[in-house]
Amino acid sequence: MDAEDTGAAVAADGEAAGPGGQAGPGGPGEAEGMVAYDPAAPAPLGVVRGATGNAEVDARLERLSDVDHLTADGHIEVYEDVHRGLRETLTALDARPGPPAPPASPYDIRS
Repeated sequence: MDAEDTGAAVAADGEAAGPGGQAGPGGPGEAEGMVAYDPAAPAPLGVVRGATGNAEVDARLERLSDVDHLTADGHIEVYEDVHRGLRETLTALDARPGPPAPPASPYDIRS
């Protein structure tokens, strides 16, 4: 993997380089205002979430954006919370009363 793949700038000697590929003013790898690339640091995944038309579901799915600010070990808690919420929302849809049953006809006697 090279510097372009990771988003990090690297000077010819392998040290982190400043903007434009130049080593920073304090020596190799010390660029002003440049933060070292950390592959374990939280980073947005860039996943686009479209509206579903159900406000409850949309709110649950919006919670997924919280993982953009967490390290990978914090993702599971958010995923489990969203899954639990979606399951509750789906269960609530099944529990809603439907239209009333038609009244039984007094002549509809079956033996």
